[in-house]
Amino acid sequence: MPAPELTRDDTHQDPPAVAATGLRKTYGSTAALDGLDLTVRAGTVHALLGPNGAGKTTAVRIMTTLLRPDAGRALIAGHDAVRDPDEVRYRIGLLGQHAALDEELSGRQNLELFGRLYHLGGRGAARRAAELLERFGLAETGAKPVKQYSGGMRRRLDLAASLIMRPQVLFLDEPTTGLDPRARLEVWQAVRSLSEGGTTVLLTTQYLEEADQLAGTITIVDHGRAIAEGTADQLKALAGVPRLDVVVRDPRRLAEAARLLGPDAVTDSARRLASASAGRGDGAAALTRAVAELAASGIEIEDVALRRPTLDEVFLHLTGPAHSAGPAGHAEAAA
Repeated sequence: MPAPELTRDDTHQDPPAVAATGLRKTYGSTAALDGLDLTVRAGTVHALLGPNGAGKTTAVRIMTTLLRPDAGRALIAGHDAVRDPDEVRYRIGLLGQHAALDEELSGRQNLELFGRLYHLGGRGAARRAAELLERFGLAETGAKPVKQYSGGMRRRLDLAASLIMRPQVLFLDEPTTGLDPRARLEVWQAVRSLSEGGTTVLLTTQYLEEADQLAGTITIVDHGRAIAEGTADQLKALAGVPRLDVVVRDPRRLAEAARLLGPDAVTDSARRLASASAGRGDGAAALTRAVAELAASGIEIEDVALRRPTLDEVFLHLTGPAHSAGPAGHAEAAA
């Protein structure tokens, strides 16, 4: 069963920061990429979301000139990743899954080292290192060796190192893998600050919450192909309509509450929960009507909520057995 075909918004005319078409890469009999198409608008945060093995890292390696595709083309800031690799490298930054830092050097020394490797010179490297340490909240710890940094601090320093040359496009390959919740929040805030400053960010992640929090546009990837694309809210709409959840105080009135919610209502007697579709209209209005009708009937409620589909449900909806068994279509949520 192919993914639903929806209308794409083509009114945005600015040249894309990333334009990949038909990317293919095979290792033996395994297709890491199987015709991946991807467009990333300049100045946005765009997430590639998918499980391990979906092809996300392979795509990033091709787009950052670290790997040649078997077929297809990737244009980064208007330059071909295969034909013009030097031009692409000059315009990008890359934060890989593993930190590229010297544990014995201080944070400042690491950044100055990267600056010298980019031919900024001693003074230029020191000046840029100071700017980045301040920007990422590491100025007070810049003199400490990296081995004394927390996980979040190391990742922020690694992110700072990827910005030495002020890249037009920054690739973040699963930047928060292995971090605790506090460190993950630190990295999220750093990524938001980059976006606010106009940097185009292509983020790969297997964390649905991360894509939801950071990305304006999300492309869901499975088996080396893009199977859906849109904003978080647009993608959630693919998984179904919001639902009204009501917990009643008196379990004896649970069935009555369910009838008031609607013909598709289901109940969970153990939780005293009645749940029904909120329809495709205004979910908040449906919630208000439900509360009013329950109150008018004298049914006391302990809790009520409007529950929207999650990205987890979207991913399961689009990558379930029915979709994995055959060629996947590319669902594009209407903007």
